[in-house]
Amino acid sequence: MNWYIAKIIFQIKGKGMRRPQFDEHLRLIEADSVEEALLNARILGITLEDSIINNQHGPVTWEFVNVMELMEVKEWKHGMEIYSQVREVEDVTHYVNYVHDRAANLQLECLAL
Repeated sequence: MNWYIAKIIFQIKGKGMRRPQFDEHLRLIEADSVEEALLNARILGITLEDSIINNQHGPVTWEFVNVMELMEVKEWKHGMEIYSQVREVEDVTHYVNYVHDRAANLQLECLAL
């Protein structure tokens, strides 16, 4: 068996959404071949479709779009890169502050455990 990382894309749909939203999941897939891994990732995406009622009492759904990327992991080791994304932003200060805020929240959550 081999391990793969699949990027599975979902479109989030709901009334009153200001902009289209997509949820990108990175999921581990175990398979004997890349073809089997792709099939398993697609099946997983379909099974993960979901819907909820949001706080405005409207339905919100996660609809499977497709598997966007699939990467075989040859070996696991500390510090290996499993995902990277380059972002272009309009406001550098806003983005850096956002990163620091998320990091601070993560640290608080870890301390609460």
